[in-house]
Amino acid sequence: MTTLALEVKSAETGKPVDRASIIVKFVAGRDKLKFGKKIRTNWETKTNEGGLAKIPPIPQGKILVQVIAKGFQTFGQTFDVAEEEKTLEIKLNPPQAQYSAH
Repeated sequence: MTTLALEVKSAETGKPVDRASIIVKFVAGRDKLKFGKKIRTNWETKTNEGGLAKIPPIPQGKILVQVIAKGFQTFGQTFDVAEEEKTLEIKLNPPQAQYSAH
């Protein structure tokens, strides 16, 4: 199992992003374990004022992390986690300019 912490910051300013929505999904395990109904494999939480969020212990292996915050591009990436404790630093980019064909 892994205890996961996420640190969400602005890629431009380096400042913490508070109230960012975080979705963590366990994708695949190292040993192809069959999980009983008691082990959660999905979590949703929000960052605090310091841009931090902690996820309860999850199975080690591939996890998908999605971060959604107002004023930033949505972030999504798969991580392979093998440590007992892991901190992921996520940098959110500003939204891209909108273009119109008209």
